[in-house]
Amino acid sequence: MKKKPWGGRFSKETDKTVEAFTASVHFDKRLAPYDIEGSIAHCRMLARQKIIPAADAKKILRGLRSIAREIAEGTFPFRPELEDIHMNIERRLIEKIGDVGGRLHTARSRNDQVALDTRLYLRDAIEGIDGLLKELILILLDKAKAEEGVIMPGFTHLQIAQPVLLAHHLLAYCEMFQRDRERLAECAKRVNRLPLGSGALAGTPFPIDRDFVAAELGFDGLTENSMDAVSDRDYLVEFFTAASLIMMHLSRFSEELILWSSEPFAFVEMGDDYATGSSIMPQKKNPDVPELVRGKTGRVYGHLMAMLTNLKGLPLTYNRDLQEDKEPLFDTVDTVVGSLTVFCGMIESLTIRRERMENAAAKGFSTATDLADYLVRKGLPFRTAHEVTGKIVRFCMESDRDLASLSLDEMKTFHPSIEKDIYGVLTPKASVDARDVPGGTAPVRVKKRLAVLRRKVVRGFRGRRSG
Repeated sequence: MKKKPWGGRFSKETDKTVEAFTASVHFDKRLAPYDIEGSIAHCRMLARQKIIPAADAKKILRGLRSIAREIAEGTFPFRPELEDIHMNIERRLIEKIGDVGGRLHTARSRNDQVALDTRLYLRDAIEGIDGLLKELILILLDKAKAEEGVIMPGFTHLQIAQPVLLAHHLLAYCEMFQRDRERLAECAKRVNRLPLGSGALAGTPFPIDRDFVAAELGFDGLTENSMDAVSDRDYLVEFFTAASLIMMHLSRFSEELILWSSEPFAFVEMGDDYATGSSIMPQKKNPDVPELVRGKTGRVYGHLMAMLTNLKGLPLTYNRDLQEDKEPLFDTVDTVVGSLTVFCGMIESLTIRRERMENAAAKGFSTATDLADYLVRKGLPFRTAHEVTGKIVRFCMESDRDLASLSLDEMKTFHPSIEKDIYGVLTPKASVDARDVPGGTAPVRVKKRLAVLRRKVVRGFRGRRSG
């Protein structure tokens, strides 16, 4: 019988189909650097507390570092029959240094060990994603600054509504992505708690020093209940939620870029290095990058729902169902990182077609609200002003004209309070200039918010490796 690390109680070998079905090392080997990092800290603590001899600890530490090199060089012999990354590393350690390697697992369980590895991995992943969000925001701020005076149509119901600054539109996404950073920072606080020392579920009888291990690994504190610590995956659900919102924001932006790059809009053109062609239509330049980001959003949503479904019926404490948390985690991280990385380059590659945007901003009676507001300032109740303006718009539509083309006499037939100063409010520039309120699209407000956001982004969330 091939001996399993837990094989003492069993009289038969594990069936091959069961081995294949239960093995996780083919995906959780990604946790190897974190497993070794956690094991090194645990070993140092065991020696410091005199739970294991110092000489044994030195051998264990030397063996772990040797294994780390094997993994980095791609020579580590991963063995599916050993189930997971933890047992693979432990067995390799014993092969290298003898039975003394078996002392490493003193005062811990795979239950608190995997919780530790996952938290260490996710902590770094959050920091990496935050860095990409920061990069994307700064690229958008630079793009907004470069196109500061460009006016475009704002839309509601995908119909032209009111003129806005392109910079204001881009800053809307900066606000979304900055909130995403804030959510990640909040999630990181709850991730950064040490579960090691919880044992299988009840703690350990050995005189361990959890605070020492927490300090060694850069954790802000300890988990406070051993049963909760080994079964808690709230932090993963929270991360999946934050990741889903990031992808939702990217998907919304993708949808607009797809529309804006289509010929009816032609507001932007993506760089040739961020677009693809057609195998049959030579003229095509397809926005495949934003289309794929939009499509990949669904798989991240799916991982969130899968994790919630996995957890909803689990009794305390650890259950093997929790093995199903890692593949969704890894795929979510990869999808978000990949989407943000390619998005940064795509936004930098964009060419803004200013004239197309500004011409479109003057269409669709986009300053009709400004006309109604003008009448309000002349003393009309807004509902009356709205009705008068609606009649003027209908007249223009029936005669195929725009508001600014009407003569003053024609305007006065709709209401006598209209004066020649009306023409000063019917341009897209006048419209955006007039919206000088906090959060508005007036150039002075956009310029100020751009500067505030840049300062806010630069001093935002910082993970353990960035200080």
